[in-house]
Amino acid sequence: MNLAECMRVAVRGLSNNKMRTALTMLGIIIGVGVVILVVAIGQGAAKSVTDTVNALGTNLLTLFPGQTRLTANAVSKTTATSTNTTTSTLATASNHLTLDDSRIIASQFSNTIDAVAAQVRSNVQIRYKGVDSTTNCTGTTTDYPYVNNVEVMSGRFFNDFEVEGDEKVCLVGTTILTKLLGTDQANLVGDSILVNRISFRVIGILAPKGAGAWGQDQDDVIVIPISTAMQRVMNKTRIDFMSIRCTTPQVMPLATEQISAYLRIHHHLQPPFPDNDDFQIRSQTDLLERQQSITTTMTSLLSAVAVISLVVGGIGIMNIMLVSVTERTREIGIRKAIGATPRDILLQFLIESAIISLLGGLIGIVLGVGGAIGLSKLAGWNTIVDQTAVVAAVVVSGGVGLFFGIYPASKAAALHPIEALRYE
Repeated sequence: MNLAECMRVAVRGLSNNKMRTALTMLGIIIGVGVVILVVAIGQGAAKSVTDTVNALGTNLLTLFPGQTRLTANAVSKTTATSTNTTTSTLATASNHLTLDDSRIIASQFSNTIDAVAAQVRSNVQIRYKGVDSTTNCTGTTTDYPYVNNVEVMSGRFFNDFEVEGDEKVCLVGTTILTKLLGTDQANLVGDSILVNRISFRVIGILAPKGAGAWGQDQDDVIVIPISTAMQRVMNKTRIDFMSIRCTTPQVMPLATEQISAYLRIHHHLQPPFPDNDDFQIRSQTDLLERQQSITTTMTSLLSAVAVISLVVGGIGIMNIMLVSVTERTREIGIRKAIGATPRDILLQFLIESAIISLLGGLIGIVLGVGGAIGLSKLAGWNTIVDQTAVVAAVVVSGGVGLFFGIYPASKAAALHPIEALRYE
């Protein structure tokens, strides 16, 4: 019996039990579909993080307030003549970062630092012509567009005079336009809006940036001078963080050391360092590595679940093929009696299991790719279908069918024709 005849017999055997064949494919379909979808989501998320980091610049440092770890010795009396001393480490939240810190850092380390944008943030209530909403308010300096690669789409950014004079001017993101006017194509430049019941004149519209590294809407923001934010809107005396643009990516380690040394002296910190630092300095590279590590871990975990589904699907194939061998024992005996060799029987059942797994794999690929496209179009997720993952899914699904079909096929090929004809 040639290969074409074996395939014809295998297809006929599967078509005689369509429902059973479809249910057997289900595990392969789910496993392959989930693998394609998970890889597409993982690669899309990794690209989004990379694009966000590259958009901000690879030479960006972010300085946050941190926690100071204090070591305390507690003495407790156990007897009249002895005491026990225990040492504990306490972490106390503190924020000693000031607007002066940002100015000194920018001027004192000009050889490594290009510009510094101090920032304060808070959620605020906004109102325009009877329409209310909430948004994120950022108070910052005039270096904010340069440091964070922010572009002004319409109007202008505020200047040093407006920062020093606590002027009530602002720029809004395109999401604010949608919230207040129903469309992001509107123009509020020249109008006034209320921010926490304080009237601000809109002087610019920020260019859209889309979702950030953590999925937040970067266009849902209103930007105002930092002095106005701290004194009139948020009532803060300390800044929340500062973005620091270094001259080159190569000098970032040196800039980190210079900033750390300055803050330790200025904030009167005591060693050991960095345990007693009341600040944290993070680079965009650290953020990229951290995010990619999280994405890789989650993708690997979900892929492992999908692989388990493939294995379960393979076991299902083996189970159904064993049932098929039992049901078709007499047919196998007849075929052997008229000249079919054990090799022909083995090849027939291997082809059946391979067809089940390959067809299930192809359906799974279609569903996985369709799911990735659907998430991209409907939910706005960034998904990337990897051709390598598609090819691997086809190979793995076929391999699963062959691997789990070997035992049933070998059992069918080993049947003695006389015993098979006497069956039932």
